[in-house]
Amino acid sequence: MKTSAKLFLYLGLFYVPLIFIYGHFTEWSEPVGAVGLALSAGFGLMIAGYFAMTDRKMDLDPSDKPEGEINEVSGEVGFFSPYSWWPLWLAASISLLALGLAVGWWIVFVAAPLVALAVVGWVFEYFSGEHAI
Repeated sequence: MKTSAKLFLYLGLFYVPLIFIYGHFTEWSEPVGAVGLALSAGFGLMIAGYFAMTDRKMDLDPSDKPEGEINEVSGEVGFFSPYSWWPLWLAASISLLALGLAVGWWIVFVAAPLVALAVVGWVFEYFSGEHAI
């Protein structure tokens, strides 16, 4: 976690001088690039802050130990749903939403409920029995 926090801290601090360099070369006539760089710096610093705060609450991660071994990190990673169709429907509906943004706004109004339906379906895929929605 410490390595990740440092990585995002350096990344966020890297963008700060780029804002002024970009502004100098564009003579501050094009604000969108400076805003994008400022947001990138802010996001990097926010993630670094989150990792730093989380690192204080957790035990030392094996990747942060100089003598850490790979087998210390091994174990169960998490639960994966290998036969779920919901990611496919979510990708298709987001593609339709992006098409609507590019081609015509009426498509967005058709795609937005499909995106919501696909997200809800994927999130609640394994809710069954008394916890079903």
